[in-house]
Order: sequence, then C-alpha cells, then structure tokens
Amino acid sequence: MNITIVDYNSGNISSVINSFNEVVKDKINIEVTSDLDKIKSSDKVVLPGQGSFKSCIDALNKITGLKDILNEFVITNKKPLLGICVGFQMFADVGYEEIETKGLGWISGKVSKINNHNGKFKLPHIGWNQINIVKESKIFQNIENNSHMYFVHSYEFIPKEKNVISATTNYSSNIVCSVEKENIFGTQFHPEKSDKIGLKIIDNFINL
Repeated sequence: MNITIVDYNSGNISSVINSFNEVVKDKINIEVTSDLDKIKSSDKVVLPGQGSFKSCIDALNKITGLKDILNEFVITNKKPLLGICVGFQMFADVGYEEIETKGLGWISGKVSKINNHNGKFKLPHIGWNQINIVKESKIFQNIENNSHMYFVHSYEFIPKEKNVISATTNYSSNIVCSVEKENIFGTQFHPEKSDKIGLKIIDNFINL
C-alpha cells in the first residue's frame, strides 16, 4: 500500500509525517510529495493544512494540475482521503478567512470565523478539548467518546448536510470537528498532536 502526504508548501507538516511513520513502522510506504503521478497512483492521500484558508487554497492552486488530480482521486476514483485542520476546511464550497475564497467543494458548506461572543471565548481556540462522537465513523473505531484532541483554529467548517458530521467539540458553540462522507474523512483537530488517541485515528485511516 502507498500513502501520500501532499506537500504543497502549506506550513510545517513534519509532525504529520512523523506520526504516520510512527504508526506504519516501515511496513507501508509513506510518500511526501506534490508529484501528480505519485498522488494519482496512491492508495490513500493525506491533505494537511496550516495557516489561513486562502493561503492554503492559493498554495494548492500554484501547483499546476494538483487540484484536478485531487478531484479525480476523491470524486472520480473514490479513494480515501484524510484532511487535517485547514486541509479539512478546504472540503467546503467557500471560506471567509481574509477574503471570500472558493474551496474544493467536496462537502457542501462554508468556513466562517468562530463566534467568540464578543471576546468571551479566546481565539484561536488552542489546546485540548473533548470531542463528542455523533455518528459511527471508521476513523473512530476503538476511540472512546469524549476523548481529548488537540486544536488550533479560529475558523470553523459548517457543512450543509448534517449527516456528514461525525464529531463535534464544544467551544462557544458545537463546532464540527470531524466529518465522514463515503471515502472523504476530515478532522479539525490535529491527530498528529493528539498523543496515543490521535495515533489510533491515523492507524484507523491507514487500515481502512
């Protein structure tokens, strides 16, 4: 099996790479690349993302053909993809960080600033928070409900279809922190920074 972590110059992805390598222990080939042919021939893809929605979409669009290959991988070939943090937010139709920016449109919805109730809640939402698993998800196999995950974000993904939501976290409101739609998986939290439980989520994705 080949797993590709897409490197499209969107911040530091070393912790994602390290955590995947820790889980596979050299039994599976982990490729870190933006090479279109390698992504296309992968069995699974991981789409990380750090920074703003706009900066990540811009970085993705700078690599000619990358968006098309990802669309083909996910929508046409229905292969499993895991989006992390902004990588997960980019599934949306549109994001409103900096300026209105078109997303990948894989899961209908928008990315908006978290309502901090006039400063009552600090932004960004940083640190450990409990997740509430709201539907059975393949990546939450053997993960206890109310487990703690690590978050760093000021914007939230609000999907139109509520049936794609697999987990929420409570911070100023019920924030969507995980989705599953057929072969598409995404987490707002950072599994690679969420200790053993985060590694178990990565393991579950690898073993799909």
